[in-house]
Amino acid sequence: MTQALSHPTNALRKPVSKQEKTRLSVGFILAKRFTLCAFANFVDVLRLAADEGDRSRPILCNWTVLSDTMDPIPSSSAVSVHPKERLGDPRRFNYIVVVGGLIDESTEFSPAYQNFLKEAAAAGVPLVGVCTGAFLLHRSGLLDGYKSCVSWFSHSDFKEQFDGLDPVTDQIFVVDRDRLTCAGGVSSAHLAAYLVDKHVGRAHANKSLHIMIIDDAHQAEKPQPGIPLDLKTQNPIVQRALHIMQQNIDTPISIQEIAQRMGKSKRQIERYFRLSLETSPQVAFLNIRLDLARHLIEKSQKSVAQIAVDCGFCDSSHLSRMFRRRYGCTPQVLRRVSASEEKVA
Repeated sequence: MTQALSHPTNALRKPVSKQEKTRLSVGFILAKRFTLCAFANFVDVLRLAADEGDRSRPILCNWTVLSDTMDPIPSSSAVSVHPKERLGDPRRFNYIVVVGGLIDESTEFSPAYQNFLKEAAAAGVPLVGVCTGAFLLHRSGLLDGYKSCVSWFSHSDFKEQFDGLDPVTDQIFVVDRDRLTCAGGVSSAHLAAYLVDKHVGRAHANKSLHIMIIDDAHQAEKPQPGIPLDLKTQNPIVQRALHIMQQNIDTPISIQEIAQRMGKSKRQIERYFRLSLETSPQVAFLNIRLDLARHLIEKSQKSVAQIAVDCGFCDSSHLSRMFRRRYGCTPQVLRRVSASEEKVA
């Protein structure tokens, strides 16, 4: 049995003075089995910024869930949301936010949704893709020529579905003119805070995040949390470089290319790594690949040859040589030891 999320009713409204006129209006389109966390984080930032304290009156900000059928929309966690309004004229909103969901079910929108989004784009209403919302906007032809952000977790799915496109996965969100995309999860709160800051004020944006027990608003360039690393640093430039490395484990790219993607020089990247990690970016990249190889050897049933390919080595011999230098044994020996320890346990 599903539950329903309620929407603030008109009964919550108070007379609006000139000083309290709505400054930010958002229409939401939710994909079937959308990600509830991403949607809820975005809405709560708007809710908390819209009124004094935690009173939840949609004064400075308002928001509504749109639909072509008005049927309840199930999330991926089986909680359903009831739409508030039919699609109508998109120009009544400052932004249209598309919240995606499960990859396997985020195929494409109905013609009614596609026409609505295209009408919004033609009218100059900015479109926002949250979580896999970027997938849906791309399929509707509304991200052509734009940079887009997706979660590192969805990176390979995106490249597989959109041949030749390489999304941004080393930032929490991307603003490219009138298209905004984010990775989902907590990053949707930071994107919402960015919009509140722009239209309502920074104090309101920070208030929302603080009430939600989230640190101060992060800028778009903040690196996404990714695969856990043994390399720990607070330097955002090094963090971003490390995440780019993580996204290119199977096809390693040069440090020069990483630097170009970040708008830095190779020498700058090397200096930041020395200061933050006391190693070079080249060594750090190799260690990331070897750490993943060790994890796969210990935890998966993949062959050493396949692990070598997955971790960006020429072949199993190349992996074995690098592995022995780092860990003092070959992958085959480590696998046998791991298997013996599991039997004993």
